[in-house]
Amino acid sequence: MDVLYFAWVRERIGVPKEKVETTAATVSDLVAELSAREDRYAAAFADVSALRVALDQELSDFDAPLAGIREVAFFPPMTGG
Repeated sequence: MDVLYFAWVRERIGVPKEKVETTAATVSDLVAELSAREDRYAAAFADVSALRVALDQELSDFDAPLAGIREVAFFPPMTGG
């Protein structure tokens, strides 16, 4: 699946997008797998309460299943104005 990173998440990880082979069942499982890769991922996902996630371009929760999902995007909360 494609994993996209936006704003400071991208800055900490160092790439805007990557293809990830995963056995994760949920977004939280994917975050755990990514965090275990390297310190830069661990830093980006240290506080998931400061992150939002979209699955196939629809806002979702971290306990959402990944079955059939092609794209996961992580980004900080947005404000309007």
